[in-house]
Amino acid sequence: MPNEICCRARNAPSVCSALFPVKLLGFLCALLAPATILVAAERPNVVIFLADDQGWGDLSVSGNRNLNTPNIDSLARDGATFERFYVCPVCSPTRAEFLTGRYAQRGGVYSTSRGGERLDLDEKTIAQYFQQAGYATGAFGKWHNGLQSPYHPNDRGFSEYYGFCSGHWGSYFDPQLERNGELVAGEGYITDDLTTKAIEFVQRSKGEPFLCYLPYCTPHSPMQVPDQWYEKFDGAEIEMRHLNKSRESLPMTRAALAMCENIDFNVGRMLSKLDELGIADETIVIYFSDNGPNSYRWNGGMKGRKGSVDEGGVRVPFFIRWPGHIDSGLKVDRIAGAIDLLPTLADLCELSMNTDHQIDGRSLKPLLLEENSTWPDRSLVSAWGKRVSIRTQKYRLDNEGRLFDMINDPGQSHDISTGSQGIARQLKSEVEKWKQEVGFSDTNTDRPFSVGYSKSTRLPARDGMPHGKVKRSCHHPNCSFFENWVSDEASISWDIEVAEKGDYQALLDYTCRPDDVGAVLKLAAGSSAVIGQIAEAFDPPLRGAEHDRVKRQESYVKDFERVNLGTLNLPSGQAKLVLSAIKIPGTEAVDVRRVTLVKQD
Repeated sequence: MPNEICCRARNAPSVCSALFPVKLLGFLCALLAPATILVAAERPNVVIFLADDQGWGDLSVSGNRNLNTPNIDSLARDGATFERFYVCPVCSPTRAEFLTGRYAQRGGVYSTSRGGERLDLDEKTIAQYFQQAGYATGAFGKWHNGLQSPYHPNDRGFSEYYGFCSGHWGSYFDPQLERNGELVAGEGYITDDLTTKAIEFVQRSKGEPFLCYLPYCTPHSPMQVPDQWYEKFDGAEIEMRHLNKSRESLPMTRAALAMCENIDFNVGRMLSKLDELGIADETIVIYFSDNGPNSYRWNGGMKGRKGSVDEGGVRVPFFIRWPGHIDSGLKVDRIAGAIDLLPTLADLCELSMNTDHQIDGRSLKPLLLEENSTWPDRSLVSAWGKRVSIRTQKYRLDNEGRLFDMINDPGQSHDISTGSQGIARQLKSEVEKWKQEVGFSDTNTDRPFSVGYSKSTRLPARDGMPHGKVKRSCHHPNCSFFENWVSDEASISWDIEVAEKGDYQALLDYTCRPDDVGAVLKLAAGSSAVIGQIAEAFDPPLRGAEHDRVKRQESYVKDFERVNLGTLNLPSGQAKLVLSAIKIPGTEAVDVRRVTLVKQD
């Protein structure tokens, strides 16, 4: 295998540029570190679309005749396609790798919920780099790298944020979202709403360079999509199927395809706005997804789906358009991944940054802009839980130690490890070295939830632990609530770390049936405690099923009422916040969505 290889499918004008070293400082240093400031007109804008659970095969440009995605396809036509682009098997790690240019394991992301999704505070994000260089920065959608400050997107370089910080959301129609930390009511279908807010940000930011990040939450379940998109697929014949048709749920496929066409519509809205504002030629546009498809459906014959470290779980579509700079229709066959996006965009936008951390990604600028670029061979690692796979330009070594020639066997059906023992040994050695370097682990239990870094701190059910007979409304924690509080021996707890000692007003979001009014609850941390009584019933119905196209696995949702339990005096440092029931006069105490601690002046 040659050490260097020419990688371009077409010629392009030669552009002389160099990637400056990148400096990734600790959290506080990240806010203060200097960055090179260029004249606004010399720097392009950046718009990044990130789909959620959309597979490589869920686009017509990939050859899928089941749907039509002309706007996303246009990015491939008018820009570059990376034909082998890799992300993580699930959501939050991919987002962390995009944000930092580093493997997610280096940044402490080991799970998708209960704190394991949080990006370590000494990691500096792409938004912080761009913000320091004078860019307006906004994110609109699913964050999934931490809720409580200082993990919140507003603390990680995004001046504007609208969306939700959890891993999935329970309702896509008029859902409760947040704007810059404040809970607000969403407006209409979530993908349409997020795009509208992003377009408004772009309109406000015209005249200065901007970084606009649009991490959608579709086609992730629940499988909800407006009628105008679903009608085409309702009962439709699905021409292109998963190789194992018995594993494919056609209702799920139809719903996912409808959601993908809605995404395409919204991508078109943004592209049209860039044209209308006259800034399309000054804007880099990127589109990719966070992992493989969330069901068994057509995906080009690749093995694996979401959650798998095989090809189908980690290979996704990737397109980048920059008119006048990147050749139209350029196809790049070199392997690349989410870890490459920060160094690439920093290079293209001429941001000068230094780092004490190792950047795992490479700038893809030579592949995009240089006429006769050379590109050293590389390996990319995919990991989730205890499973690890490694991909080179030609081979994949899977989690079981099986070796596949991905050029001649893209479906991973023929293990060649016996006949290629030298290659298999080398890749196994690389995996072990990678595990040691990144501190590979599928658990990390000593990370309490931060309180007091902002005026108000929300502690949702997702981040708590039930005790006794209390249980979650669903085993998927992200958008769940606690229910079945039938015993005064039960409780709910949150491990917290208080940044600043002082008084904190304690607010509880609850529901309670009329027959259960009167429950007396105690909220305590250390020697400080408050006691409050539920004096009013609030028993709204569950929502969500009325919009589902496929029966969901996640929790349904409902509205919650808020009660002030009183004021806690909290010392700084770690503590266990415990919500318990002193008295349950009815069958149950309350259902709990969250506790909010508000720092008092």
